[in-house]
Amino acid sequence: MTAVGAARIVSAEQGRAVAAELAAEFAADAAQRDATRGLPFAELEQLAASGLLAVTVPAALGGADVPPSEVAEYVRLLATADPNIAQIPHSHFVYVNLLKLAGTEKQQRRYLTAVLNGARIANAQSERGGATVADIATTVTPIEAGQRFRIDGTKYYCTGSLFADILAVLARLDDPDGRTGLPPGQYVAFLPADSPGVRIVDDWNGLGQRTTGSGTVLFEGVAVERDQLVPRSAAVDAPTAYGASAQLLHAAIDTGIARGALTAATEFVREKSRPWFEAHVERAIDDPLLIQRFGELGVTVAAAESVLRTAGIAVDTAIGAPDRVADASIAVATAKILADRAANEISAAVFEVSGTRSAAAELNLSHFWRNARTHTLHDPVRWKYQHIGRTLLHGTPPPLHRVL
Repeated sequence: MTAVGAARIVSAEQGRAVAAELAAEFAADAAQRDATRGLPFAELEQLAASGLLAVTVPAALGGADVPPSEVAEYVRLLATADPNIAQIPHSHFVYVNLLKLAGTEKQQRRYLTAVLNGARIANAQSERGGATVADIATTVTPIEAGQRFRIDGTKYYCTGSLFADILAVLARLDDPDGRTGLPPGQYVAFLPADSPGVRIVDDWNGLGQRTTGSGTVLFEGVAVERDQLVPRSAAVDAPTAYGASAQLLHAAIDTGIARGALTAATEFVREKSRPWFEAHVERAIDDPLLIQRFGELGVTVAAAESVLRTAGIAVDTAIGAPDRVADASIAVATAKILADRAANEISAAVFEVSGTRSAAAELNLSHFWRNARTHTLHDPVRWKYQHIGRTLLHGTPPPLHRVL
């Protein structure tokens, strides 16, 4: 797959307008795509061509360099329309951020210029079989005087890999003799998705987020040059806004799902629901108990959106300010909890407030709940409560987070 060429977005305001316009278009067929598992190749081409995927590229390279709070708003807007499309570029923004934090000037020019021209990055990060999700078995091994390497391993949940031009592959350096002169640890290899030895398998079969392309990617003797390797330590082993930025986007996706579900429920009740006979009203929207419930749901969504904005500002403030990173992480943890709660509650309440007719399979209103339930599994909010509680009681900052 090759980059499509892209428009240039030059301001945060322009980015919001583009995201809102795309969301309106993507919403029209979102339920149908989910029902038939229609992979959004055309929509991803449109997203890349819009320039929205290049908004975090530094101004020195021609990008708008918008802050994390703005990216979160773009993602939230997309998620109100189609949470699958909103999730696909999550890793793209994460690995653009890695290049900004840890890439050499040459690497930044090479890959971020490609992003400006419409290239899409997808992750090949997660694995199975280790003691925890943080354990990485995929290796990058030197084969020629420390300048050429090979990558071997298998990755799962590789969101966006079906639509990607570039894969960001997380691997550990396997160099027991120290031939490379590189420090041991984890590296991210940036390589073309069609590199020899790469096999992308469309085998994602989750109950939700069905069209994210989150399948398996296998690497067998994939050749990589030294200048394709970016050390991960600079981003994850020191206080940076890297982890908080990534988690902020997850919260934005869930918050967007909540708003999208509430909008769908509102439209359904206005247009199709019949009142319950005991309410003694002619329209469902005049049922006082239904009005009360919608008020409760509206507060839940508004709270999640408000805290998401607050968290975004905290992450903006933490960029280049290590002393603000812990505050940003706690703010994002709070946003993640409220977004998780809102997405799961409101997407289930769609049926509660809409009545039996809303359960018809052809409407596929269940996609809101299935998407919410699936995406919120990414990292458990019970640990967010732990980080917040320990910070309050012990004054202990949250740990640096490697699972993004």
